[in-house]
Amino acid sequence: MILKGVMDVQDAQIAANLGVDGIIVSNHGGRQQDGASSSIAYLPKIVDAVGDRVQIVMDSGVRSGQDIFRALALGALGTMLGRAMVYALGAMGENGVSTLLEILEKELRTTMGLSGRTDVAKVDATDVFQA
Repeated sequence: MILKGVMDVQDAQIAANLGVDGIIVSNHGGRQQDGASSSIAYLPKIVDAVGDRVQIVMDSGVRSGQDIFRALALGALGTMLGRAMVYALGAMGENGVSTLLEILEKELRTTMGLSGRTDVAKVDATDVFQA
């Protein structure tokens, strides 16, 4: 079972204690509550709390390869794409989605290179600035 929409450490702990296989850290694109905090702000807290027990994926706010890099660096197993995929599909159909994925991969590879990383599995929190 995978639980989506977790934005609270205590909720993540409860879910892990109940035996979920995965958690998707997501504010549902900020559509549910005006001014909702970003998923990336909660990701490292949730990873620290339960990342050793459940797989964690991040959703919401992923618009570039650099966003993917940042999520991976902060402990996500991967990211999901919602709005960007819908826009690409609407603009250019299947070719739009393929183009989007190619762009995201190129941006991710560029960000990795600029960070001195050649292996995505070795990306970690030291690779990103955290205020």
